[in-house]
Amino acid sequence: MPKIFEFKNREFGLIASGEMIMRLSPLNNEMLIQGNLLTKQMGGAEFNVATSVANLGGKTAMLTTLPNNELGKFAKVSMNVNGVSDKFVIYDDSKYKRMPIYYYEYGSAPRKPNVTYDRLNSSFQRMTAADVDPSVYTQAEIFHISGISLGLCETSKQLTMDLIKNFKKAGTLISFDVNFRRNLWTEEEARVEIEKILQDVDILFASEETFRKMFKRTGDLQDIIREFAKTFDIDFIASTQRVVNSPKSHNFSSLVYDRKNDTFHTEEPYKNIEIVDRIGSGDSYVGGVLFGLLHENDAYKAMKYGNANSVLKNTIVGDTNCADLNMVKQVISDHDLGSTSEMNR
Repeated sequence: MPKIFEFKNREFGLIASGEMIMRLSPLNNEMLIQGNLLTKQMGGAEFNVATSVANLGGKTAMLTTLPNNELGKFAKVSMNVNGVSDKFVIYDDSKYKRMPIYYYEYGSAPRKPNVTYDRLNSSFQRMTAADVDPSVYTQAEIFHISGISLGLCETSKQLTMDLIKNFKKAGTLISFDVNFRRNLWTEEEARVEIEKILQDVDILFASEETFRKMFKRTGDLQDIIREFAKTFDIDFIASTQRVVNSPKSHNFSSLVYDRKNDTFHTEEPYKNIEIVDRIGSGDSYVGGVLFGLLHENDAYKAMKYGNANSVLKNTIVGDTNCADLNMVKQVISDHDLGSTSEMNR
């Protein structure tokens, strides 16, 4: 089958741009109003994607702005530990410098997990395209960003649109994850702004719910995706399918569409995944798919990598996924053939 994309042998497989955000979580499934101890991790949708691709073996970098203080240093260390380059990071020395924070409380049925944000006026939210070194635009095969960056504030919306235009003009493939967040904007507001950039998108990630509710599409999902790809000239679309049995048990699969070859790919769902921490599992799916496209240039393999990488993230504490390629391949093998052992030893 013909390859989906033509790559240019650039320095980075992926450059992602977005707000890095520090996560604080109470210990032992406590509620925020209970305990006095919190664990900290770095997260952020685009950073999670860059981390996943890097841990699978790809070369990635972040394009973001961090406060030039100890919290910014913590974010830099988090990048370096996960193999993500900080080559394009901008440091904010102003008196307004700020690291955004969110608080995550684990859930147990019937109590749902809960997220409380404290992110207004972060250093990233004041970043503009004028702050960016123009050389970055020719240094990656794929540029990835999400609807979170588009919805944070007016400045971030303009930055997102400018970055997409500039990377596209430089011949970089554009990857976009809708990643709708109700705390940022309404579905109608999101649809209006996202549709403005879709003509420049090469690789799109959106759930079935997003296609039906935000984009107001009806009918069979495959027909929806094929029509959507044709309307907006998108080469590759991936749509996740998650069933939440309880906060501790999910089923997961996905459907991907390769427009060049007019083919769909899916597989039997992973069932009864034991959830340790589901934050970042969608980003891990995106990371797995992008790694598969970069290194296999094959829609079916990309789908398999995405599903397995997402499933693994559900079993790992924190926003970022430290699973490597061997772990992903083992999960794929166990899913396809059945597990042959209880433990790796």
